[in-house]
Amino acid sequence: MATCYRHPNRETGVSCSNCGRPICPDCMTATSVGMRCPVCAKQRTKVRNAATVSRDAEPRVTVAIIATCVLLFIGAGGGIGLQSSGNGWIYQHFALNGATIQFGHDYWRLATSGFLHNGIVHIGFNMYLLWLLGQQLERAIGSLRFGVVYFTALLAGSFGALVQTTEVPVVGASGAVFGLMGLLAVEQFRRGYDPFAGGLGGLILINLAIGLVPSFHIAIGAHIGGLIGGAIAGLAFHQADKLRQPWLGYAACAVIAVAAVAGAIAVSGNFHDYTL
Repeated sequence: MATCYRHPNRETGVSCSNCGRPICPDCMTATSVGMRCPVCAKQRTKVRNAATVSRDAEPRVTVAIIATCVLLFIGAGGGIGLQSSGNGWIYQHFALNGATIQFGHDYWRLATSGFLHNGIVHIGFNMYLLWLLGQQLERAIGSLRFGVVYFTALLAGSFGALVQTTEVPVVGASGAVFGLMGLLAVEQFRRGYDPFAGGLGGLILINLAIGLVPSFHIAIGAHIGGLIGGAIAGLAFHQADKLRQPWLGYAACAVIAVAAVAGAIAVSGNFHDYTL
């Protein structure tokens, strides 16, 4: 991952929207056209520096999501051991399952499944990536936008999971986490920075490849769905910012979410299993 051009010891995935140089949260200046570095920010009218904003804008959504996942994992029977948490009441009523979506109309599972995990390695890896991506992105784009993109990607990931299988229960935040990767990749690319040069592209490819290992039983459909959902949401906000109509970005996310839910309901009626 790239490092801030003013603070070489700090890794970052955000670049100045004007000159393209990588910048850390302390060097980001929020403008109507994206984040700018201190040098480029001086060329414009007075703005608020992200360093002052971030002190009052801690990654609360990221922390709340992680805390919820951990508490549900413990409550579902995961505890602190290596055992699975996939057999309890919480898992049975909130995991993603095509049959319950189609016949039981348990539509809430499309969202709640993203907060459940079936093992300490599963939740540990997802929460680690969520923290790395979340605390950086949330401070850069704001908690509201971050939360909207996260849940949009979560629903897109649930749709992708059901495209892959409607017979095997699916849980995990990885669809939404992949959505954050897609969002970060868009942010880097549109600012003239190659995501593959900083390691993000490689991270995405490696994790997608891991999902193809049969013995791991990973819902690769959720990963792909979340990645696409997050990337499209990022592009939507980019266009909305260019038009100086931020509400268009939120409207686009609502359309993506509705389409994902409708698609999930539609495919859940076709029983199939393409798991590896």
